[in-house]
Amino acid sequence: MRWVAIKKYITINGGMGAGKTEVGRSVAEKLYGTAFIDGDFIIEIHPFGCADYTSTKAMRLDNILHLSKNYYNFDDCKNIVLSWIMYEDTASELVAEISKLDVCFYHFVLTCNAETLTERWKNDEINDWRNDENLQTAIEQLEYFRNLPGATVIDTSELSVDMVANEIIVYLRALENSPILKLDGRRNL
Repeated sequence: MRWVAIKKYITINGGMGAGKTEVGRSVAEKLYGTAFIDGDFIIEIHPFGCADYTSTKAMRLDNILHLSKNYYNFDDCKNIVLSWIMYEDTASELVAEISKLDVCFYHFVLTCNAETLTERWKNDEINDWRNDENLQTAIEQLEYFRNLPGATVIDTSELSVDMVANEIIVYLRALENSPILKLDGRRNL
C-alpha cells in the first residue's frame, strides 16, 4: 500500500501585524508548486480605509474560494497558502467550502506580544493605515487570536519570517509522515 498525495490547504491567520503576509509568502516560496493567496489583497479598493472588513467579507471570501478552486484544479499547483485575518465565523465558512475539495487542511495562527507588535507597527513605512488607533485594535485582538480553537498557534515575537515559515513546514512534514492521513489521503479532522 502507498499513501496518495493530495494537495495541502494552509491557512495563516492572526491579527493585524502578526506577520501573516510575509510568512505566507515565505512558506509558498519554500514549498514546491505552491500558490499564495493574500486575503487583504484579494480585492483592491482605494482608498483602503473604505474597504472595512465587515462590508467586504463576503466578497473577499467569494474571491478566495474562486481562486482556491482554480488553483486546486491546476495540476501544477500542489499546495495553497492563504494568509488572511479570519475570525471564528469566517474560518468556519472557509473550512465548510474548502472541505468540499480533496485537500488536507491546516490552520495556523500567528501571534506576538504587544511590544513586538508595536515595534513592527512603528517600523512599517509602507502601510499608511498603521496608525495609533488601528494599533490599539491590533493589540486588543492578540488575546482573541491566541485562543482561536482548532488552530496551531505560533508566537512570532522572537522569530524571523524564515524561522516561522520553517516551523510551519517542519510541522506539515511531520504530519505527512504520521497516521493522521487515511489511505485515500484525507486528513482526519
